[in-house]
Formats: sequence, C-alpha cells, structure tokens
Amino acid sequence: MASTTPAGSTTVKHHDRQYKVIGTRPVRHDGADKVTGRAQYGADKQLPGLLAGYILRSPHAHANIRSIDTSAAEAYPGVYAVLTGKDMPHVGDRIAELGEGAVRLCHLSANCMAQGKALYHGHAVAAVAAESIHIAEEAARLIKIDYEVLPPVMDVLQAMESSAPVLNDDVFTEEMGQQTSSSPSNVAGRFLYELGDVDKGFAQADVVVEREFRTATVHQGYIEPHTTTALWHGDGRLTLWTSTQGSFTVRQQVAELLEVPLTWVKVVPMEIGGGFGGKISVYEQPVAALLSKKAGRPVKVTMDRADVFKATGPTPGSVIRVKLGMKKSGEIVAADAWLAYEAGGYPGSPINPGCMCILACYDIPNARVEGFDVCVNKPRTNAYRAPGSTNAAFALETVLEEACAQLGLNSLDVRIQNAVKEGSRRVDGYVYPRIGLIECLEAVKNSDHYQSKLDGPHRGRGVACGFWFNIGLKSSVTATVNTDGKVSLVEGSTDIGGTRTSISMQFAEVLGIPVEDVQPIVADTDSVGYTDVTGGSRVTMATGMAAYKTALAIRDLMCERAARIWECDVEQVRYNDDATLSGPDGKSITFQEVAAQIVQTGESITATGNTNMPNSSNAFGVHLVDVEVDPDTGKTTILRYTACQDAGTAIHPAYVEGQMHGGAVQGIGWALNEEYCYDKNGLLRNANFLDYRMPTSYDLPNIETIIVEVPNPDHPYGVRGVGEVPICPPPAAIGAAIHQASGVWMHELPMSPPRLLHEILAQR
Repeated sequence: MASTTPAGSTTVKHHDRQYKVIGTRPVRHDGADKVTGRAQYGADKQLPGLLAGYILRSPHAHANIRSIDTSAAEAYPGVYAVLTGKDMPHVGDRIAELGEGAVRLCHLSANCMAQGKALYHGHAVAAVAAESIHIAEEAARLIKIDYEVLPPVMDVLQAMESSAPVLNDDVFTEEMGQQTSSSPSNVAGRFLYELGDVDKGFAQADVVVEREFRTATVHQGYIEPHTTTALWHGDGRLTLWTSTQGSFTVRQQVAELLEVPLTWVKVVPMEIGGGFGGKISVYEQPVAALLSKKAGRPVKVTMDRADVFKATGPTPGSVIRVKLGMKKSGEIVAADAWLAYEAGGYPGSPINPGCMCILACYDIPNARVEGFDVCVNKPRTNAYRAPGSTNAAFALETVLEEACAQLGLNSLDVRIQNAVKEGSRRVDGYVYPRIGLIECLEAVKNSDHYQSKLDGPHRGRGVACGFWFNIGLKSSVTATVNTDGKVSLVEGSTDIGGTRTSISMQFAEVLGIPVEDVQPIVADTDSVGYTDVTGGSRVTMATGMAAYKTALAIRDLMCERAARIWECDVEQVRYNDDATLSGPDGKSITFQEVAAQIVQTGESITATGNTNMPNSSNAFGVHLVDVEVDPDTGKTTILRYTACQDAGTAIHPAYVEGQMHGGAVQGIGWALNEEYCYDKNGLLRNANFLDYRMPTSYDLPNIETIIVEVPNPDHPYGVRGVGEVPICPPPAAIGAAIHQASGVWMHELPMSPPRLLHEILAQR
C-alpha cells in the first residue's frame, strides 16, 4: 500500500495498523519559539557577574610542553582565573561510556586540556577567564609556552609503521580486551570477525574484485559552536548550561573528570543548534567549570568556528581494502575487508562499528573483516551520524558495483538477490529479526525515478545501500495530568530533530488525546530520571517507549479516579480509544471531565515510565542518484536524488523526511567536497565554512523520499530510528553514477573536481 504526500514524498506501508495521531504532521511544540528567536541556546545564557572564558590552543600538531608561564596573564587587568593542564585532577584509567562509544578518562581529560603534550593543531593548552572576551584573548597571548616540536604523523598507514613516532606512551595494542603489544603503539586496537571459509568462497567465484579506498577527515558542520556557562557554587556544587546531545552524559563526564559527586553536578541542556554526534563528548565544559571555581564567578566559554574545526571531534579519515567474490549468477560468495580508521590524538575511532557495518547489507556465507584503531596527530575523532558506516559503505558498495559491471549484471537486482532478511547472520554473529532492506530495494526499483530515462551525454545513475544498528539504551519520562485536561510531559532527551513532538505523539496515541494537549518539557538532570544521549537514532524509539509506558500508567490512574467518582470497582471501568471512560450501568465520562475533578477526588495523577531498549533496531536505506559530469572541469552536478529508508513506523512523516534530507545532503558533502586540508607540518588550513566546502541549496536538487514501513518487532508502534542511515549511501551511489557518466571509478573521497578531473585525464 503506497501513498504520496506531499509532492516528492512516498510512503510504502508493510502493515495494516491504523492510528489517530501517529502518522500525522502536527506543528512542532517548539516551533514558534525557534522561528521567532525566543528559544534559548547555549550562548544566550546570561548570569550576574558573568565572565568570558577563552581557550589558548597549540600552534603545533605534535609537541612536548616543556613549561608554561602564566604569570603575565594572571597579572593582566580584568583577569580572574588562568588554567593549565596541571589544574586538571589526575583521574584514573577508568572507562566512561558516552552512548556512542567509550573513552578512557585520562585521555578525555588530556583532550580537554593538554597535560604534558600537544597532540594536534588546536589542542587546548591553557585557558583564561576575564571581564570580557577581548581581555581574555589579550591575556592568553601573554602566556609563554616552551614547546619541543615533534614530527607529526598525519597518515593512518604511516602511523601503523613500527618506525613512526608514537603519540601516547600509555597506548598499547589491544585485541579482544587483551594487550597484544609489548611497547607503546599508535595502533590502539585490532578487531577481527570471520564467518565461513573465505578462501573456499573466493575459489567458487567467477569474478573477484579487490580495491583500496581512502576517505578524508570530515566534520559534522553543525551551525552552533560548542558553548557552556558554568557556575561553581560556594557549597561545592556545579551547574552547567550547555549545548549538548546528552545532559546526563555531560554530568557523568564532568563529575568524573573533576572528581566531584555526581549529584553535585546539575546540567541544564539548552536548545541545540545541531550536533550529529559531535556534541556528546565534553570539551569546554570541564574548562569552564574549573575557571568558575578559580574565579568565584560564573564563566561562559564559547568556541569560535576555527576552534570547532581544529579541536572538536571530526569523523575519521580511513584506508579500506575490500575484496569481493561473485558468481555469474550474481550470488556473492565471499568478502574480505581490511579497515584502518584514524582515532585522532587519542584512541577511540568508530572502527568496530565500521567492521560490523561494512558487510551488514548482504547475506555473504564466507566473510572476514579486520579493523584497526590508529592514533594520528589530528583531533580526537567523535561520532558523526552512523559513525564508521559511511566510510565502509563507500568501499563495499563501490566494489559490488565494479563486480556487477564486469559480469554485466544489474546491480540493483544483485542487491535484491543478496540482501539480508530476517534470519540472516551478520559477520559479527548477530542474527537479524524482521527488517526492511529488500522492501526498500524493491521500492526504489518501482519508483518513478528508477523507471525514468536518463538522457544526455556525461550523465550517469547510481544506487547504493546503507546500514546502521540504531541503539536503544535507557530513557525516562514523567507525565502529570492537569485539571484542564492537558498533560505536562517531562523528558530527559535533548531535542535536536523534533523529538519533543514525536514522543508526545506516541504518548497522545495511547491516551487518544490530541497531541496539542501534551506539553513536552526537556528537563535538567535534577528534574527527570536518567536518560541516555540523544544519538544513535534512539530517541523516538526508546524515549517514545518510555512515553508509551507512562501513558499506559496514566490510563490506569484515570480508570482508578473514574472508579472513585462513580464509587465502583476499578475493574468495572474501561478506558476507550477515544479518550472516554466507560463504567457500570452505561456510565461514561471524558478524559477532560475526570481531570477537572482531580483536586476534589484525591492526589495528583502523575506517572513515570522507564525503559532500557534493545541495542539494535536495524535501519536500512537505499539511495538513487543521477549526475552530470563536466569532462573539462571534473565538476559533478546532482540532477535528481531519491532517498528510501525503512522507518519501521513514521511517527511524524515530515520529521522522517527531514532526517532523510539532512543525512543525504551531508553524505553528498562527503562525496564531492568536504575534507580537512592539512599542510606538511600538520596544520589545518581550512578551518572555516568558506574553505571547508559544505553543500548549499545551490548544489542540490529537490531530494525525493520514499518512507518504507516494516515495523520493528521490539516496539509497540514498530518504530525504528531514522537519523543515521541517510548519510551512508550517498558517496557510493554518487561514485557509481560518476562512473556511468565518465567511465572513471573513484576510490578516494571526496570526489572533488580536481581529483575527478585527474582521473578523467589519466584515462584519455
């Protein structure tokens, strides 16, 4: 069953469920405040006596810090505090789980403020709090630092060589939780997954394609920079107003890094101007807190754009080698993948997710995947929308296209033939429940876009698949029924993509009330139960599940209250889907009428729902793209683009479409333009939005969407997260289209005009 609303958006349902609220497109609860400028973002926070904080950063990519003299800065008029690495507590070697990855606290602390060594251009080395940002910057320039400059290691393969300079003396290679190197190494981890007999599989293949791929370091590109206002109270307690994807995650990290009790740290999440995974780890928060403690006044630290690029977590550059064996029939019989991901200055790249994702779309009986987490002199990498999966998809999907081309096979049909389905086993051992990849592939094959002709010279069409696990984790929601019949809904998930509304819609669906009668509030860490990070495409599913449980509890309480009103047993009361309650002798009462009598009939009607969802709801997407390549300049123009994805159930279709649009655009940026440009000394040369080339509306066509609904069996409404998968297919899909348009196979991202032109000229 398919329906199309609005133009360019199609929904293909694989269920017969009917809902009243879910699937509609209400106005978002926070919309008016955001479009009028009333919404409070991190930099908007003002407190009496507020000081400005400034962070001084390393001008070198790799250097020992011999000494730091802060005396001149401390004596500068208007300066209240100066901070260096020696002011950071010496935390132990514990591991902190951040929601989309884990990190050793000693490395996280050193990343916030260098402690003896600068590991990348822009590494924080000192900080100043003063009456104004101008005074803070002037004072910071007076800090004298004696550096011993060391050779930088910028390439992941170079960093893996035994002769390469070692970045961290406390990093040793680990494999399966065991240390496997006897001396410090840039290779922090090795992962290995095997399934079947790879050599036997390749022997059965009619064609074997083996290629090496490189992907560039890429930033999330959120509009709002990192910003925190900190107030260290006189009683030792700390309040932080910050731009973050996870207030409880910030609370945990700051409490452990600064060695204060967890409950003494209160985190107030402000509205967030984008994150995409890049606002999970702490950067400026501990620095602002210690400056406030030293100064005895509140301190605000806001990064400028250059600092965001230089010092916050981009996604890793990578080198990937893929070998794929296929029969003439189109059956994929073997695959062997080798991945090395940049971790940046400290371990923690998304190499393990990359290893699990690279073959995740296909049922391959014989497979081997080996991955390496490698330190280089770049910023510590962080999550970025399906972290690790986009790199992997580019490599695997491109090799699949080349194998199909050599055998003269239709690559979309080959994907359908080999696509994973319920019961398929992934290379890491996971067995899929019900999933919707085949349904997505068939939806693309049946689409107007795929069925249309592509005429004209130098034009090509490409298709690619993508996968992300989607995490579940823990969420908490509390609801209170007010006497006017409306409900206050308190949640702990910071709202990036409209989740206030998608969560409220699930709550309203259970109760049968309009979503406009639900007032959602994103609360601070003192005001709601523990809730994991807004990331991993988990919020609509997991926090929505908590809201579902809360609404069921509210229904029971409303039945109890109606029983009091009617003086009957609660078993005689039934809650109806239209938000009325039925009782004995044909009695009936509305939700609003029960609410109006709350004060007269007893205590408040309040309920809390908590959940800990399974860590994978398995999201798949398929993208289709038409391009035109200018053979004289190498410029690629996107002519038409369709993104298809299994959303399980689209709670608010407009938000689903928005996530698909946004992810596709970011993937297009990866494919064609975006990359960090370092010089031979390891200095970042394009730390601004002018030189770091992100796509704009002038670079893009209208992106068409196909929402496929194959319900997630682990959620009562079938929800799957949608935010991450759309970034995965674009580079490979565009690469396949470029090949059809120009005859060139591209194996390096971005496929920028100079790089593509070089390959075009090389084949002439």
